[in-house]
Amino acid sequence: MRNIIAKIVALSLVLMLMGMSVWSCKGLTGKSGSADSDSVVQRIDTVMLPDTSFPSVENLTYEVEVLDSLTSGVLNNLINPYDTVPGIFTFRGGHYRDARTYSGKIKGVPSKIVQDWSFATEVRGQWGGGTGWTGQPVYVKWPKAQVDKFRQMSPSLTADFSDEEIIVGSLCGEVYFLNFATGKPSRKPILVDNPIKGSVSLDPALNGSLYVGHGVPTHQPFGHLGVDLYKHEVVYTWGRDKKANRGWGAYDSSPIVAGQFMFWPGENGTFYKYERKGNGQLVMHSALRYLVKGDSGAGIESSMAVYKNYGYLGDNHGDVLCVNLNTMKPVWHYDNHDDIDGSIVLEVENGVPYIYVGCEVDLQSGSDAQTHFVKLNGLNGSAVWEWSCPSRRSYQGKKHFDGGLYCTPLIGDGNCKNMIFASFNQLDGKGASEFLAFDKKTGQVLYRKPLVFYAWSSPVGFYNEKNELYIVIGNSNGHLYLIRGKDGEILYDQVMSSNFESSPVVKENMLVVGSRDGKIYRFHVE
Repeated sequence: MRNIIAKIVALSLVLMLMGMSVWSCKGLTGKSGSADSDSVVQRIDTVMLPDTSFPSVENLTYEVEVLDSLTSGVLNNLINPYDTVPGIFTFRGGHYRDARTYSGKIKGVPSKIVQDWSFATEVRGQWGGGTGWTGQPVYVKWPKAQVDKFRQMSPSLTADFSDEEIIVGSLCGEVYFLNFATGKPSRKPILVDNPIKGSVSLDPALNGSLYVGHGVPTHQPFGHLGVDLYKHEVVYTWGRDKKANRGWGAYDSSPIVAGQFMFWPGENGTFYKYERKGNGQLVMHSALRYLVKGDSGAGIESSMAVYKNYGYLGDNHGDVLCVNLNTMKPVWHYDNHDDIDGSIVLEVENGVPYIYVGCEVDLQSGSDAQTHFVKLNGLNGSAVWEWSCPSRRSYQGKKHFDGGLYCTPLIGDGNCKNMIFASFNQLDGKGASEFLAFDKKTGQVLYRKPLVFYAWSSPVGFYNEKNELYIVIGNSNGHLYLIRGKDGEILYDQVMSSNFESSPVVKENMLVVGSRDGKIYRFHVE
């Protein structure tokens, strides 16, 4: 009888656990991006957010095209797969696009930024070389099994191949692979024919897939690509979409994996959902095409944030959409006034996701033009607070420079846990940029620090042993700034290149960032 009762209790516990969650073991840590001999147990959340539609969706007309009706579109888990990868595999690190989990580490109070190495890309055509906006590299520390597999299969490895690589797309139309320690080529580059402006994305399953989006159409096909890193060649290409609401087919948005799918917003106004087959191969599952009533199609240049089965998009007409990633149907819509290029960042407070998003001054004109920065409840799209400031679009000859926000904001932690940071361009009639700190709860501006020229590059954070935040940000005049997060004091300001439009990737006290001068750089903070 006692054995029977014990079996019943054990079975009940198993059933309870199955109903609540699924458990898995990973041998990789997340924040440091390094391999760990001890397995890390993760709870895989299976509690989906509701399949609902708020009244704000009535502002949209949309269509979901399902290309594979035999495969369920429901995500098989809700974990952030980037939390356990050995590196930083997509723009701003993972689902929240916050870069906070992937911040650097320093000792004491830093005082300067030092160059370690530089690598010169090819220079081609009107767009030259190096990297532009957003241009963040991928950093990866390959596990031994992957290193061995590359050595057996890949025809591209050089004598400088190592387990630590930088992978970065260039304006010259090539993807480069660099030894993280030396900056020398670790593999031959891959020519993708068109300039790359956005940030490449490495599949967190370590299945040999790299995803690359074209930025400017110098050749056809013009679209997005899947690369097989074992064969070292492009194996999947998606070009012009005849069903798209917009003809411009660039992909500056960095794709992201959630569950068994990969999601890729396009500047053609279409949001794609893919089944990942590994080795660069993709099969399109479904696509969302939408229009805001009374408006033409808008493209998506920013990168999508994810919370559970909800994805958050911002387009170049100022629309913010929450999409149910299971069904690809909109959940809510918010009008943020103007072009959204800086990516949405997300933070969870007391179990509720909140998103931060800002806009440029692009579509607006005249003295009433303003940039807006807003905090929204991610579950229903309601505004918690909104900050706005007069801004303008400026002209230099035939070129124009939009005002407002281009960077992706940085959420503070440690001694700056109540703060969020971003650079804004051409505020209050000024021709340069300013670095601003906001109170996350109220939206109050805590300080404004003037910078030289305009700033599109996204700020990155470094924490010391006291958990004090120090921030590095580049601008489009080649400056690198080192700023104390708490009070905004500029500790270091030096011209290190000609134009940092790109956003850095961070490891420990180091950062790798490309420039419009045709080079990729590694620096360290000391």
